[in-house]
Amino acid sequence: MKIAVITGASSGMGREAAVQIADRFAGMDEVWLIARRKERLEELEGRLPARVRSFALDITSKDQRNRLREALKREKPDVKILVNAAGFGKIGKVGETDEDTECAMVRLNCESLCAVTHMVLPFMSPNSRIIQFASAASFLPQPKFAIYAATKSFVLSYSRALGAELKKRDIYVTAVCPGPVDTEFFDIAETSDQIPLYKRLVMANPKKVVRQALRDSYMGKSVSVYGWTMKAFWLLCKIAPHELLLLALKKETKNP
Repeated sequence: MKIAVITGASSGMGREAAVQIADRFAGMDEVWLIARRKERLEELEGRLPARVRSFALDITSKDQRNRLREALKREKPDVKILVNAAGFGKIGKVGETDEDTECAMVRLNCESLCAVTHMVLPFMSPNSRIIQFASAASFLPQPKFAIYAATKSFVLSYSRALGAELKKRDIYVTAVCPGPVDTEFFDIAETSDQIPLYKRLVMANPKKVVRQALRDSYMGKSVSVYGWTMKAFWLLCKIAPHELLLLALKKETKNP
């Protein structure tokens, strides 16, 4: 049984990935959707042109993750696509954001992503894909977004190293690094502060970001960056001193 496994499937990039994978990959026997919100999964399940299995669980909980682990052991599927899209960010200075929220970002964006990848890997065959949603925030430290940016730097580094490790198994890993995307992400991110205007001006369409991510994954690219502005930013972060860029960000945010 060939399947796709998608975390964070109830909204945002995960939901869009589920829609496009179900629509474009007719060879999938099932799409496994993972998210906390059961009602959202049920609503999405009715919209997809594919057989769906939903797991309403919190992947930051080891006990709840075990439901996925047991299903994998029981069904022994061939996981052709793993999409790790679960994650969140919160805008605000370190220490001013709630401590539990700061630590929760690390648990979900880093620890849970590693845990799901670890448990799914034994069920992946040659010519399979792992798509990890990082962010353009991973290219440079982000004042007032410090922890989120750091978690996404982890995802980028981890994904590139994982891709090198899995090359002999013909399993391809792509880190997706978009800039701001027009999803529910900012409904949570902006509960404590607002994103800078320059980020609003480059807000991307999630459908286009996911479409390119899938295309880049099947081309074997290790990193997928959508849009010329983010590609220019990626290049700038490679060639310019980070101290200089951080100074520019400090002036732009006005209240760092």
